[in-house]
Amino acid sequence: MIVSWHIGDRSQHTGISFMGDLKARLANRVQLTTDGHKAYLTAVKEVDLDADYAMLVKIFATDYAGAGRYSPPTCIGAIKQPIMGNPDPALVNTSFAERQNLTMRMSMRRFTRLTNAFSKKFENHCHAVALYSVFYNFCRVHKTLGVTPAMAAGVAPVVMKMTDVVGLIDARAVPAIRGTYKKRVAAEISN
Repeated sequence: MIVSWHIGDRSQHTGISFMGDLKARLANRVQLTTDGHKAYLTAVKEVDLDADYAMLVKIFATDYAGAGRYSPPTCIGAIKQPIMGNPDPALVNTSFAERQNLTMRMSMRRFTRLTNAFSKKFENHCHAVALYSVFYNFCRVHKTLGVTPAMAAGVAPVVMKMTDVVGLIDARAVPAIRGTYKKRVAAEISN
């Protein structure tokens, strides 16, 4: 299940926002593993996340001459570093997050660089990721689970359809006021 997501740069501020949102959504203590990005280290401590926390620092080859410009370097090793609590070394991995990132990139063309589908407007990109997260958690039945992640977690009783999601969006949306009508309503409100 996608418990939390946050779109931003790789700054400490973004890391704190992400970990703060994650903390607000968790009911129990969890085991958390992040990559070696230092912003996560600071963020977990800053928000006082109740977790068994470890970092998985990957070591990449420096003599890489790949097939193309965007080809990743070869990973030649990894170091598991317990940071706080008592993380189980056998469970220290970033595979679930990396697999989710791949699934998201393959499901949404907005992440495909050098194409006309790549997100150009930040706000629209955020909306697309929000819709994807709702679809992934509440609409898409996973082969291994046999149900949606939300159903497996006990959050939703049934599989939702995208028409249900659109209905929820429409029910919450405030109609936009445009043109001369907008000016008239603003004048009436000020009187």
